[in-house]
Amino acid sequence: MLSLLYRGGSIFATFLLVPLSIRFLDTENYGVWLTISSFIAWFSFFDVGLGNGLRNKFAEAKAKGDLELAKGFVSTAYYSLGLICLGLFCVTVLGSFFIDWTTIFNASPSLKGQLQILMPIVFGCLSLQLIAKLIATIYTADQKPSVEGKISLITSASSLILIWILTQTATNSLLLFGSLFSLLPVLILLLFNVYAFSNRYKMYKPNILLWKKIYFNEIFGLGATFFIIQFAVIILFSTDNFIITQLFNPQEVVPYNIAQKYFSISLMVFNMLLTPYWSGFTDAYTKSDFLWIKSSMKNLSKFSFGSMLLTFLMVLLAPIFYKFWIGDLVTIPFELTLSMAVFFMICIFYSPYNAFINGLGKVRIQMYTLVGAAILNIPLSIILVKYTPLGVEGVIIATIICIIPHAIICPLQYSKLMRNRTLGIWNK
Repeated sequence: MLSLLYRGGSIFATFLLVPLSIRFLDTENYGVWLTISSFIAWFSFFDVGLGNGLRNKFAEAKAKGDLELAKGFVSTAYYSLGLICLGLFCVTVLGSFFIDWTTIFNASPSLKGQLQILMPIVFGCLSLQLIAKLIATIYTADQKPSVEGKISLITSASSLILIWILTQTATNSLLLFGSLFSLLPVLILLLFNVYAFSNRYKMYKPNILLWKKIYFNEIFGLGATFFIIQFAVIILFSTDNFIITQLFNPQEVVPYNIAQKYFSISLMVFNMLLTPYWSGFTDAYTKSDFLWIKSSMKNLSKFSFGSMLLTFLMVLLAPIFYKFWIGDLVTIPFELTLSMAVFFMICIFYSPYNAFINGLGKVRIQMYTLVGAAILNIPLSIILVKYTPLGVEGVIIATIICIIPHAIICPLQYSKLMRNRTLGIWNK
């Protein structure tokens, strides 16, 4: 219930943020910022799967009551990721000074000076954020998922207040906008780290003396597969804005992103209910509580159907919602609306099975399907846009085609695991 409250508030604040951002930046600059955000998301794979590895291993250690092991996993994850992010920061900041970012983002040459300063700031904030967000992983692994929702709400609400202040006191500036919106989530996450390790998780406070190679091997052993999956997912779902910018222009990113944000409501609502189950499945499977797993999946299937029905209703209401939300600032074609709805319905369908598989760490086959999808997605997007009558919607249709095999395999693997009929790759 807390997750529903926090996430609901976060969604509301995020939707209010879009028209204010467009008005402050204008459509072209906002499109550039959306493309930058997607581009930076590619670098989030530099956590090399340590976050997801920690999530499973911390939950397992807690389920077994092994306090020392849990403390070791936390310290090892923090200090290992800290070293990796230090390297990321040095390389990206140094490299960014030798890159013409206006060419990368297909942006106006007048933005060259702003982008040259903004990109090192964005990379630096990303490096800190990768480390600081481990606290959300710990809360979720401890089956306290509402805290992640609280962080999201505070970040979204603070962003909304910040953009309102900017509209009242500052003039159009991509550099100012991007710098403030990069720093804000880092500051909030750092405050949550200080609070958590001073109170509830004081006993797990990272300590360099607790770092052990054996702990790193355990986290990274599972995390390596998650790392490859995470990288594939980033390529699959975060390249669309970049593809659209290159095939069309930054302005075309805006209607695509608006439709994406609108239909993401149904998936976010469903994920509010689903988030606790990942670690719940880890805990239940460790304790061989298969009755709870079956009962939970039955309930999640009902919620999944309800969320898909909500998505269908959102298609019917889309023109009214767009008009109310953004007025005449941007026009969203119906074909794009419908394609985006189909994409999110497929994601909602396979999500419960995906959470179960992730909780058990049996993710090898998932890795192969998602890597294949990531490899196929970009060339298929280009083909559908250039050689068919499809417009921007061709990009999301390509993604739909690529994730269908994954959507079929997830429930099949769940069935095999629950019937104890997994052999070879199905059990890895």
